[in-house]
Amino acid sequence: MSTPAIEISGLTKAYGANHAVDGLDLTIEQGEVFALLGPNGAGKSTAVEILEGYRKRTAGDVSVLGIDPAHPTLEWREKLGIMLQSTSTSTLLTVREAVTHWSRLYPNPRDVDEVIASVGLEDKADERAKTLSGGQRRRLDVALAVVGRPELVFLDEPTTGFDPEARRQFWRLIESLREGGTTILLTTHYLDEAEYLADRLAVIAHGKLVALDTPKGLRGRAENAIIEWTDADGPQTLATPTPTAALRDLLSKHHGEIEGLEVRNPSLEDVYLELIGQAAADAAELDENEEAA
Repeated sequence: MSTPAIEISGLTKAYGANHAVDGLDLTIEQGEVFALLGPNGAGKSTAVEILEGYRKRTAGDVSVLGIDPAHPTLEWREKLGIMLQSTSTSTLLTVREAVTHWSRLYPNPRDVDEVIASVGLEDKADERAKTLSGGQRRRLDVALAVVGRPELVFLDEPTTGFDPEARRQFWRLIESLREGGTTILLTTHYLDEAEYLADRLAVIAHGKLVALDTPKGLRGRAENAIIEWTDADGPQTLATPTPTAALRDLLSKHHGEIEGLEVRNPSLEDVYLELIGQAAADAAELDENEEAA
């Protein structure tokens, strides 16, 4: 068995009484595309910044490519590709100059023009980065993260601002990196993106891990089918573990065609929202109990 790319045990980051990350345990294998999901404020960015070596932890054990990120080395940093929130926003360089400059920081970089094409910026290669649109700057940030041919890539909300074609182009890039053995840790709010790209995914809320599974496995946790239709009162939705019986009952109450009738299995988004809702309810109940005590 190869050493995991990332190992986390009891990871905690506290700001006074507030725990942004609260006892997180996680293992990510080499060559895996792993998606970290959760609502805003769940602790995703804090956890990732600790793994990148940009933020100190309060407690717990962390290993990234065999190194504690709290004590980084130059050799270790050369193995990482990190997509920061604003890498390209202030540079005066052109796209090609920026990617070329970044590539020289690594011992075995990818071809500059190949990387620029892979993020769909070939038509903007000679434009200054500061003149690019927000979505184009995000593409450049992706290019800077992968040009060094890293063993491990951190991508934080990489396709925010991408149009549909640019997103598909990015997905193809991720698939090519996976085929080359690169490990990828991805945070995203796009559930379809996580489902398409990730080998496994974790859902965190209030700093805690609430689910860890494959996309298919997570969808399979749903106990209810979804029935949707429209009647005189507007759109209706019913979640039920017995869809055949529910559908039979619905048909008995309607004469003729039922507008918008659809029966489907829960999507990843349905399961995700249920998990987040339950986590919020559990957190609220805990707060009430602590106040009562």
